[in-house]
Amino acid sequence: MEKIALLTLTCLMIGACSSPVSKMNYPLTKKVDTLDTYFDTKVQDPYRWLEDDNSTETKEWVIAENNVTNNYLSKIPYRNKIKKRLTALWNYPKVGVPFKKGNLYFHYRNNGLQDQYVLYVQNSLKDTARILLDPNQLSEDGTVALSGIAVSEDSKYLAYRIARSGSDWNELYVRNIKTGEDLNDHLMWLKFTGVAWYQNGFFYSRYNAPEEGGALSNSNEYHKIYYHKLGDSQENDQLIYQNEKYPKRLYGATVTDDQKYLIISEMGASNGNGLYFKDLTKKGSSIQLITDDLQKKHSIIDDVDGKFLMFTNEGAPKNRLVAVDINRPTKENWEEVIPEKENVLHDVNLAGGKIVASYMKDAYSEIEILNLNGKFESKLEMPGIGTVGSFSGKKEDKIAFYSYTSFTTPSIAYKYDFTIGKSEIFYQPKINFDPDDFVTEQKFYTSKDGTKVPMFIVHKKGVKLDGSNPCLLYGYGGFDISLTPYFTPRRMVWLENGGVFALANLRGGGEYGEKWHTAGTKMNKQNVFDDCIAAAEYLIKENYTNPEKLVLKGGSNGGLLVGAVINQRPDLFKVAIPEVGVMDMLRYNKFTIGWSWAGDYGTSSDSKEMFDYLYAYSPIHNITEKIKYPAILVTTADHDDRVVPAHSFKYIATLQEKYHGENPVLIRIESKAGHGGGMPTSKQIEEYTDIWSFIFYNMELTPKFMK
Repeated sequence: MEKIALLTLTCLMIGACSSPVSKMNYPLTKKVDTLDTYFDTKVQDPYRWLEDDNSTETKEWVIAENNVTNNYLSKIPYRNKIKKRLTALWNYPKVGVPFKKGNLYFHYRNNGLQDQYVLYVQNSLKDTARILLDPNQLSEDGTVALSGIAVSEDSKYLAYRIARSGSDWNELYVRNIKTGEDLNDHLMWLKFTGVAWYQNGFFYSRYNAPEEGGALSNSNEYHKIYYHKLGDSQENDQLIYQNEKYPKRLYGATVTDDQKYLIISEMGASNGNGLYFKDLTKKGSSIQLITDDLQKKHSIIDDVDGKFLMFTNEGAPKNRLVAVDINRPTKENWEEVIPEKENVLHDVNLAGGKIVASYMKDAYSEIEILNLNGKFESKLEMPGIGTVGSFSGKKEDKIAFYSYTSFTTPSIAYKYDFTIGKSEIFYQPKINFDPDDFVTEQKFYTSKDGTKVPMFIVHKKGVKLDGSNPCLLYGYGGFDISLTPYFTPRRMVWLENGGVFALANLRGGGEYGEKWHTAGTKMNKQNVFDDCIAAAEYLIKENYTNPEKLVLKGGSNGGLLVGAVINQRPDLFKVAIPEVGVMDMLRYNKFTIGWSWAGDYGTSSDSKEMFDYLYAYSPIHNITEKIKYPAILVTTADHDDRVVPAHSFKYIATLQEKYHGENPVLIRIESKAGHGGGMPTSKQIEEYTDIWSFIFYNMELTPKFMK
């Protein structure tokens, strides 16, 4: 491959408020002759060389693009002041929900601006907690994150997984909880796994070591479950389960609380999973099938009186809870404990000798307490429209913990006493703004095909609906993921400055169950884009905003949403922020874990009809010189091995080639970061400083707190 020509071409003047920024030059990205034929259609892919994240040429291109973006952002006059305000909003102590293992209590804490949360342990809730694991000590720049923990049944050992630079790859270590010292155990190449303790070791999942240079981009295949005995080297770990017939499947292991049963989950390129179990009390027992239906969701909550309690959407698109007889586990013998209801059963926990059932009503939480037979006993009182996190407790404990959050309320930890059926605040953070200054409302609007879609709208009290307000519309619409109310300090900069925040619950998500999800998948994917477009039109029609003040933002599958929608209706938006997006719908399944998304998207090789459908909306393939694009800031990261950065690289290269308008089209490529998980606080503040600066500047707005 010939040397990349980092020549530049002159762009038009930037249309924004008065500033030292007068013009910018994009790198001239080399094009290569790469042609694919899909059925009877020939498709050019001139920037495929950017898929090679290890090449010198790609690295030079990244530097050149970042230089252009950084030069643009550095000249925005209030950028540093936005960073100062974001830092102040972020800087409050945060304490997670406690959980109990053995006789010990554990929780996470952040003093405000620590890059990573710190894990604490205490002997009782009244004792002083001590630091058990501080991930901030694992690297100088905060880019080593704690990605998961598991405490042994006797609460002697902590198995902890770390991720470096945001990658999905994990390493595992074991720490003596009493002494705080690590054992010699060190496991590599873990991915998409939990840790399930059993006797003197644990079950976990991993891949074989990837070939050199392919760790961040090669397809992930042949997932396996192993058992690791403490003190052994990883090469001696016992292989528990694999299925060589299906290299593109994921396998996970859990153990029931009583340590009697190993539960094995099998997931392919769909939203569902199969389930198997093994009786650990009987030496040499075989692995038995519960269900091999990978199109439906199945999850064992625990075992009670010789039966598994299983959460499933089999026969219930809005989910139900069934009892599975361990001696007769197949579907025809399942007994219903909690039937499907009008609202979506979102989560189930056992605590205090009760079933805690979490429902979604129009995408916000309602909690019911039931006995173990599924009979209703009480409903949890909610502070408002918000989201309740999973109950943390054992089925025999009388005390459990949960969290509550809303768009303007940081996560509050509650303690629930099952003996009296009451909650009390366990920890509430002190913040430097008044949540009562803001209002949250929920509206329902009509999409193109007549479907009613809910949308949360948050803004300052007293905002006038005169069409002049800046507004940010956020969406996702995929993979059965529900967008429920949640707090983040990064959003407050927008709200404090009179911005309206709108979160649309698009089809493809799980807000109304499996039918809502499938209505936004494969050859129904256009419904998601139509729902988003209708949301924007509603916000404009109802005078929340106008097209010159409307931003569209989304990440991952939501980045795809942004890319597709601004190709179809660029006239609706002034600014677009596609974050770590899936932008090449013809080749997404060829990288890392992309094959597992086929259940939502379909693939370009499935059929001519599926190819034609994908090709018609794929963001990269529908950029044309005729479209008048809004200002666009693409964000990605060099260690994103979930949605590889090549998607964003090829997208912005195509956009910079074909778009010749006045609005900037830029890419911000973070170093030593991944798909978003584990990103240090300092990097999050820097990233959102740049995002808000870009948005305010291109809307010709000066943040009010600067005056």
